[in-house]
Amino acid sequence: MGKKTILTAAITGNLMTPEISPHLPVTPEQIAQQALDAAKAGASIVHLHVRDPETAKGSMRMDLYRELVERIREQNEDIILNLTTGEGGRFVPSDDDPQIAAQGSTLCAPEKRVAHVEELRPEICTLDFNTMWSGQASVINSPRNVEIMANRIYAAGVTPEIEIFDSGDLHMVKDFVARGVLKTPLMVQMVLGVRFGAVANPETMAFLASQLPAGTEWAGFGIGRMAFPMLAQAFLLGGHCRIGMEDTAYIRKGEHCTSNAQLVEKAVSIIDHLGGAIASPDDARAILGLNT
Repeated sequence: MGKKTILTAAITGNLMTPEISPHLPVTPEQIAQQALDAAKAGASIVHLHVRDPETAKGSMRMDLYRELVERIREQNEDIILNLTTGEGGRFVPSDDDPQIAAQGSTLCAPEKRVAHVEELRPEICTLDFNTMWSGQASVINSPRNVEIMANRIYAAGVTPEIEIFDSGDLHMVKDFVARGVLKTPLMVQMVLGVRFGAVANPETMAFLASQLPAGTEWAGFGIGRMAFPMLAQAFLLGGHCRIGMEDTAYIRKGEHCTSNAQLVEKAVSIIDHLGGAIASPDDARAILGLNT
């Protein structure tokens, strides 16, 4: 049998809503419990956002992140935590003056976007390389700001999971590697199926995988109805996998998932049926070269 497959559970995200996914966790307590249950179901990494408990919208509040991490660590010291730094990158141009930010803009200084990572020091955090449209917002990750974030992430002793949403993002990643900003071997996550990003199909995933720097450990996932097809595709191409309520509201067509653990159980079953084996958190640390 080849190397084991790392399964990441993406617990809540920032764009999924309780209206779309009625069982979506919102409070730190709810997110922590779903993360713990996902770990028991087989996830070796939990990818975490926090949400404003009052509005359910994505948040960057330090107190929410601190509570979430503490709640998970009280019961599970083994699971690998992967905190997002994606919040703070959205800009909505005003209709009257596109230079002025409209409601919904979150664009802020790169130092603020990694402040929780520097304080809480998870083993992994995301580092987005995409600049693209997402609904009515432009996601902006300028090379200058991404470099500042990368430097601060490494200085905190945290490993960045590089997020790419299209082929141009990968060109920028390679530039960062050439300039010594990113340390190799890389950990890359391919995000497929965002409306104006890379298409969620086998050809696109295979192309992106073929262009990665040698030695890269990568994972890929799809959005919405492509979540499970792309999970299988990532496994078949030799990559790692991700599933969770950040990415899909359904366990199968027409049926809402009831929890992240339910999604993880199905993902474990798919990987098992395809002949794979799920990595434990310690297996994942060894594969990814994380400090133990």
